[in-house]
Amino acid sequence: MAERVAAWLRTALRVLRADLWTTAVSPPPRTEPAAAAERSRLREWLPALVVPVVLGLAALQIAATNQYAFGYGMGMRIAALLTALQTAAFLIALVRPVLAWWIMTVAMVVVARYAIVSSGSDTGAMFPWTGTGLVLQATVLFAVALRCRPRIAVETLVISVLVGLGYGFLGDTEGVPFAVLVLTLPVGAGVALRGRRVARTELAAQEELTAEERARRVLLQERTRIARELHDVVAHHMSVISIQAQVAPHLVRDPPAELKENLAGIRASAVEALTELRRVLGVLRADDPSPGAAALHPHDVRHAPQPTLDRLGELAAAVRRAGVDAGIRTAGEPYPLPPGIELSAYRIVQEALSNVARHAPGARALVEIGYHPAGLTVRVTNTAPERAAPPWAGAGHGLLGMRERAAMLGGELATGTTPDGGYEVTAILPVAAPVPAAPASPAIPDGEDTP
Repeated sequence: MAERVAAWLRTALRVLRADLWTTAVSPPPRTEPAAAAERSRLREWLPALVVPVVLGLAALQIAATNQYAFGYGMGMRIAALLTALQTAAFLIALVRPVLAWWIMTVAMVVVARYAIVSSGSDTGAMFPWTGTGLVLQATVLFAVALRCRPRIAVETLVISVLVGLGYGFLGDTEGVPFAVLVLTLPVGAGVALRGRRVARTELAAQEELTAEERARRVLLQERTRIARELHDVVAHHMSVISIQAQVAPHLVRDPPAELKENLAGIRASAVEALTELRRVLGVLRADDPSPGAAALHPHDVRHAPQPTLDRLGELAAAVRRAGVDAGIRTAGEPYPLPPGIELSAYRIVQEALSNVARHAPGARALVEIGYHPAGLTVRVTNTAPERAAPPWAGAGHGLLGMRERAAMLGGELATGTTPDGGYEVTAILPVAAPVPAAPASPAIPDGEDTP
C-alpha cells in the first residue's frame, strides 16, 4: 500500500513539474478565419481598453502599496517592489500565464508572512490575500484557464487554495471561503470559454473537412464520368480501327506490300493509342473505389512506365509509317532529366509530329533535342506541304495542350511559320537542378539525323 502511495505521489509530482515548471502555453486551436476575426476585434477594442486598464492598475498599485507599507509595516521600498512585481505578473499573464501565476503566488506568500509578523492574528478578512492581491490573483488564474489546458488551470487553482488555506489557519479565517469562491469562479469561466472555443474550432474544421470531401467527391464523379465516356466512345472506335486494319489485307487478293505496311502501321498506332488511353483512364479513376474502376484497367496499365525521350525513335518510325519523313537530331551532352520534363517533351514532340501528318501532307519533319545546363530545348520543324491538307474537324486543342505542358513546368512554347512555308514548334523546358551528366544514348548520335 505504501509503495502504491509513493508511486502515485512520484507520478503526481512528475505531472505537476511537467505542467507548471514551464513558461509555455497551449492555446486552444483556432482556424485561420477565427484567428483573423479575433485579431480584428482586438485591434478594434484595444484603444478603448488601454486607458481603463492603466488607470485600474495604477489605483490597485497605490492601494496595495499603502496597505503593505503602512498596514503591514514593510516599508515603502519593499511595498513598492511587491506591488510592481504583482503588476508585472498581471501584464506577463497575457503571454506567459503560468509564469505570472508563480510570481503572484510568491508575492502572496511574502505578503502573508509580513502580515503575520506585523499584525499577529488580526491579519484582515481576506488573509492571506489582500483585496488587490485577490483581484490580481483571480485575473491571473483566469488567464491560465483561458490559455492553458484545463488540467493546468485546476492544478494552479488547487495549489493557490491550499496555500491560502495553509496560511489562513495562522490568521483570520473568516474571509477564506469568500476568497476561494472569488478564485474559483474565474477559473470555471476560463475553462468554459476555452472549451467553447475548442468546440467551435472543431466544428469549423469538421465543416471545412466535409466541404472538401464533398468537393472531392464531385470532382471524382466528374472524372469517373469523363473516363466512362472515353472508354465507351473513344476506346470502342480505336478497337474497331485496329480490328479493321488487321482484317483489311485479307479482303484483297494479293495485296501489295505497301498496303500491308500501311495497314500494319494503322493497327500499331491504334494499339498504342488504346494503351495510352487505358493509362489516362487509370489516372482519371485512380481514386475510384468502385468495382468497375478495377475492371477498367485489370492489368494496372496506369502504373506502366511513362514514355520518355528514349522512345523518340519509335515515335519517328510510327510517323514515317504514316507517310511523314521524320528525322531526329540531338545537340549537347544528354543527361538524366526529371520524369515530368521527359514526359512533357515527348508529348510535345508527339503532338507536333501528329500536326505535321494532319496538316502538311508530304512534308519532311525534323525533331531537334537540345541539352543545356539550364534545361531542355525541343524544336520540331517541317517543310512546306506538297499538297493541300484534307479538311480537319479538330478544335485546335493540341497547341493549347502543348502550351499548358510547357507553362506547367515554368517553360515557354513558341509556334509559327518558317520562311520556306513550313511550320515550327519550339519549347524551352527549364531544369532547376540538372542531374550530373550521364553517358549519351548510342541510339541517336550527337548531331546526326535519323533516316
